[in-house]
Amino acid sequence: MPFEPPRSLSPSKVTSFRQCALAFRFTAIERLPEPPTVWTVKGTLVHSALERLFWRHQRGERSQAAALVELSSAWDHLQVDPEWIELALSPADADSFRCDAETLVKNYFQIEDPNDVTPVGIEVTLEARLGDLRLRGIIDRLDLTPDGDLVVVDYKTGRAPSPAFEQSKLVGVQIYALLCQEVLGRRPIAVRLLHLKEPTVISAEPSEQVLRGQRQKALAVWSAIEQACETEDFRPKTSPLCNYCRFQTFCPAFGGNPDDAAPALAAIAAGGVA
Repeated sequence: MPFEPPRSLSPSKVTSFRQCALAFRFTAIERLPEPPTVWTVKGTLVHSALERLFWRHQRGERSQAAALVELSSAWDHLQVDPEWIELALSPADADSFRCDAETLVKNYFQIEDPNDVTPVGIEVTLEARLGDLRLRGIIDRLDLTPDGDLVVVDYKTGRAPSPAFEQSKLVGVQIYALLCQEVLGRRPIAVRLLHLKEPTVISAEPSEQVLRGQRQKALAVWSAIEQACETEDFRPKTSPLCNYCRFQTFCPAFGGNPDDAAPALAAIAAGGVA
């Protein structure tokens, strides 16, 4: 029986399919469980602290001290989060985790002064129809410039890419800019990735030509997904990312069988032996 296509695509899922169709099948089509990682949970914690900084503090009150208070509040809430509990960190590792999160929050203030920012949306969900494709994304922050223009801002807690890969990392925020144009009727004048680890900023101006290209690429990816679902043909694409893929055991490129993944992971989730 052919696979059922996903109901919608996000910028991350567009990238995921282009990186490896088989991994996309496992996560977006079959929705196989993926355990949390230290990096993803830390990113969620830092994002939460910065969201609270803008939600709860007016212009002039957005200080580093206020951000660390919000981090502390987010940390308290994290202690009962199932993903945090599943990490099962030792007390020493948990202390290191929190120290790293504090450093990332402090680094944010080296990039910009939040009191100079005029956000018109935090965690903004936008959805648009592009032909048969339902494109959906959540923007970390949508700013308004003094001239009344929009700027898309995305926080990143991982390592910034080398200059050779900067443009590829902008694909996600370029799609956010496309969503702004489709839903709000306004093309942002800039998209910005705030890399908190270094800290550094990667930015670009999404021209009409760039957004047309992103629209075409998203539609092409959707067409390829529909075809892969119909033919049940999701081919793996090997790359250095394979070293971090938890589905490697079930990948034909490594001698595995994709059809073994669902029952094996279900057994593990149930406490059995795969």
